[in-house]
Amino acid sequence: MTFRGFIAVDVPGGAVLEALAGDLRSASPSLKVVGTDQLHLTVKFLGDTEEGLLPQIVTAIRKATAGLRPFQIHVEGTGAFPSLGRMNVIWVGVEEAEPIARVADSLEASLERLGFPRERRPWKAHVTLARVKGRLNLDRVRGILEAHATEDFGAHTVDAVHLKKSVLTPQGAQYSVVETVRLGQRTTRPEESGHTST
Repeated sequence: MTFRGFIAVDVPGGAVLEALAGDLRSASPSLKVVGTDQLHLTVKFLGDTEEGLLPQIVTAIRKATAGLRPFQIHVEGTGAFPSLGRMNVIWVGVEEAEPIARVADSLEASLERLGFPRERRPWKAHVTLARVKGRLNLDRVRGILEAHATEDFGAHTVDAVHLKKSVLTPQGAQYSVVETVRLGQRTTRPEESGHTST
């Protein structure tokens, strides 16, 4: 059995991000806005993932986060990929995410050995807020993003890295946690690792 997998850090929505998401929903029917209870920072997208590889993936996450204590990130600013002029993905930015960048780099090397291709683009800390599925009223959307381009959406303590599953539905992707690796806990010996969360 396979599932559509990715490794991520949760980012709580909060009232300010909820308000921004609501403004975007109202601005254009062409946007699929992510529910603020589903917001996350993707560390590594895996794609089709064999369930039999779960122990090895969790071991790779543990090794990549070994010695890393819980730390704070700041969610601030808005933008779009590839640009505001040609929007495919709408995001909010993440500052002070260097520890996550190091985890991502470590995972690229270890997961490549398990058959997951390296990401060609440089890793950029961001939280996807919406995907653009059409061209209606995008000028209104650009105006909203420009108005929030430097806004501070608050700080968040990162204390865990999750292996997640994405299920595509007509309403958009739904995410669920498959495994969790907590930061700052002792490293589990290989014979102790399994399918339980740590």
